[in-house]
Parts: sequence; structure tokens; C-alpha cells
Amino acid sequence: MLGYPEAALADVTRAVKHARETGHAASLMFALCVTGPTQIFCGEYDAATAQSEEVVPLADQKGAALWKAWGKLNEGCVSSLTGKAADAVQTIIAGITAWRSTGSTLWMPFYLARMARAYGDLGQLDEAWRYIHEATTAVETTKERWCEAEVSRLAGEIALLSPEPDVAKAQVYFERALAVAGAQQAKSWELRAAMSLARLWRDQGKVQKARELLGPVYGWFTEGFDTRDLKEAKALLDQLAL
Repeated sequence: MLGYPEAALADVTRAVKHARETGHAASLMFALCVTGPTQIFCGEYDAATAQSEEVVPLADQKGAALWKAWGKLNEGCVSSLTGKAADAVQTIIAGITAWRSTGSTLWMPFYLARMARAYGDLGQLDEAWRYIHEATTAVETTKERWCEAEVSRLAGEIALLSPEPDVAKAQVYFERALAVAGAQQAKSWELRAAMSLARLWRDQGKVQKARELLGPVYGWFTEGFDTRDLKEAKALLDQLAL
């Protein structure tokens, strides 16, 4: 989230490698699960899927309910991001149910928000808003704020999915996402929020305003230019420059 995706992916590789070298199943399950979101955030969906497919049967074999649930949650997130919204809903619901059965509340804001977006992609907007509100409530009650900006950004995206998009509502959410990310110095979330708002302004004909918003945020980055978000940001800036 701090804006160094290349370094983060290098940490993922090292963490999983070291866990394998220990020969300790619990260490490996931990590493496979906890690094999955980093791969997802960086757009490494195939790698995240491979780790989920490894950890779920291993956790099942070891009777490790929490790690199995986390593997399913990561799997569902990938489905939601790769055009498989129906699969995402089914998988994330199963993961959330299993996760909560362990007594854990950690990570719920993020996975609830991804569930909301999957429902939005299916056109089930009442369910989408229900899960966004649940994610927002989870942020406030657990104080798990690391993904607060992304929850707000996804709410803005959902506001644009209705048959009559609520542009004003979307802008409020995007601007909130930008403010939260800026306050947290979460540059990767800030980039996503800037892209969402820039696209909205582009579609309203505010091309210069969109470019002036996104340009400085993108220009802050010094690495990770081969990752998904930075590629999309560069493509959008090129489009805005025409």
C-alpha cells in the first residue's frame, strides 16, 4: 500500500521461499496466506491463485480451518477481479463463513468490500450496498483502517454501476478515498483512487482536470512500473494527453 509494489513482491518471494525451507507446515500455510493479498494488490492473479490452490488442501489435511478459509478468501478475490463475479460471490461467502467460525474479524473490511463489488458486477446492487455498508461498519468497529481508502473507492465504483449512475455520489466516495489514502501515505491506494476519479472526470469532459490529478500521483512512483495498476495509470495518462 505504501507504493513499492516491486519491493513487496520481492518480499513475497523471500517469505514463501523461507517458509518452504523450514519444512514446517504451519509456517508455509501462514506464508502462502498472508502473501496472497500482496500478489492480488499487485495484479499477480495467477501466482495468487497458485498459492490458494496449494494452501487450501494443505490446510484441510492439517485441520487448519483459519488458513483454509483465508486461502478461499484469496481465491474469491481473484475471481472477483478476473470477471468471474458469480464464482467470487460463492467462494467469498464460504470463506467469510469459515473465517468467522474461527472467531477472527481480521481482514473482513477488505473481503466484504470485494464481495460488494462482485455483487455490483452481477447487477445485484442492493446486495452490493449491503456489503459495502458492512465493510464500512467493520472498519469503524475493528479500527482496521489499512484498507479504508479502497473500501471507499469500491463504493464509488458501485455507485456508477446502477442503470442511472450516481455520479455525484461516486465523486464523494472517490474524493474520500483520496483523502484517506493521502493521510495514510498509502500511495498505491491513492493511485487507484486517482484513476477512478480521473476516469469519472474524463467521461465528463474534464480531461485537463483528470490529467492534473493523476499525473503527480503517478509521477511519485519510482518502481513497479510493470505491475498492473501502474500500467493502467500510464495508459490512462497517455489517453488523457491526446
